[in-house]
Amino acid sequence: MSIKSWPEGERPREKLLAHGAEHLSDGELLAIFLRTGVAGMDAVELSRTLLHQFGGLRPLLAASQADFCKGHGLGQAKYVQLQAVMELSKRYLVQSMQRDTVFTEPALVKRYLQQSLASQKREVFMLLYLDSQHRLICAEPLFFGTIDASPVYPRIVVQSALAHNAAAVILAHNHPSGVAEPSRADRVITERLTQAMSLVDIKLLDHFVVGDAEVISFAERGWL
Repeated sequence: MSIKSWPEGERPREKLLAHGAEHLSDGELLAIFLRTGVAGMDAVELSRTLLHQFGGLRPLLAASQADFCKGHGLGQAKYVQLQAVMELSKRYLVQSMQRDTVFTEPALVKRYLQQSLASQKREVFMLLYLDSQHRLICAEPLFFGTIDASPVYPRIVVQSALAHNAAAVILAHNHPSGVAEPSRADRVITERLTQAMSLVDIKLLDHFVVGDAEVISFAERGWL
């Protein structure tokens, strides 16, 4: 039975229009993106099959072009469309942070960091440079590491913050293991960077650690 023959309240598109995207499952949202199914499967069935095949939404979205295109009913055109949608979402979040004071919407920062860092296969250390009003100047990946480590040099962080004329900064890095809990090394480097930034009168506002399912804030833990 095709989706068109389903009761109207159960069709993904109609359900989204009536109740909002947040009320749809991963499979239903993916089905809207795919638009059509394949022989023997409607779009929702195909979506559920793909989510099972890739092991969930995150691995599907983070898949390389080669792996993505191996998925049943997928191909280069869908890969291009998906990458465009994800980049549009990141740019929307960046522009929102540039317009508003960052700490009025901490959830916005967390969403941006999850989109930017959670799918990375290696550790990436990023800086968010803020002006005196705590609006985003720009976000920049600064250091890249192995699967479980990223060398961070305070001198380079300070130089970069000064070059961007930042009044404050937010640090962020991912844990490729998927576990967001900060390590002892994370706390030590944060203390060193806080001290280094204070010497040039730049405030370190927060340090976020990004995992698969959560983003942990040092400020919310009371560590800054």
